Amino acid sequence: MISVVLAVALAGNAAQAQDMPFGSQADADYAKLIWDVMKANKLVGPGMIRSTPYEGTDPHGMMLETFYTKATIGDHEGDLIVKRNFGPEGVTADQALREPEKHLGAYTVMFRREAGYDPEDKDWFWVKYLPDGALDKTPDGMALAGQVAKGMDEGCIACHKSAGDDMVFTSDHLAN
Repeated sequence: MISVVLAVALAGNAAQAQDMPFGSQADADYAKLIWDVMKANKLVGPGMIRSTPYEGTDPHGMMLETFYTKATIGDHEGDLIVKRNFGPEGVTADQALREPEKHLGAYTVMFRREAGYDPEDKDWFWVKYLPDGALDKTPDGMALAGQVAKGMDEGCIACHKSAGDDMVFTSDHLAN
């Protein structure tokens, strides 16, 4: 009886995971392609290009660096926004610049995929990487890559819907 209950519970979790618009193996694979392009362009990792950090807030970080560019993934060129999230609370811009490895908490990234990927949300692919390039995960282990938190009351898409036509808080130049 216990094995039947366990099997049903596992099947339910698997079905729920398949219904989620993010965290799939395909999302993780696509996120790896984005990471590789960012690394090749020195947007992440050792020797990354630096800019002047500015004050941020949760959920991103207390100090941020943001880069806007284009990237090509496969045969598609799209807008790429890379945000470096520094902490903890109280960290200064000088500390983030002097010791990025000590203060970098995550990279949060938006990449505009091909038309039709997610038209309702401007075709953005959302991903959160740990400083070493591994995908960050939800508390239940789902990778934060793809249409992160689509249809939920909180999360990347829900928050960024309030940012205007391009879903970007710091600029309106990326509207379709």
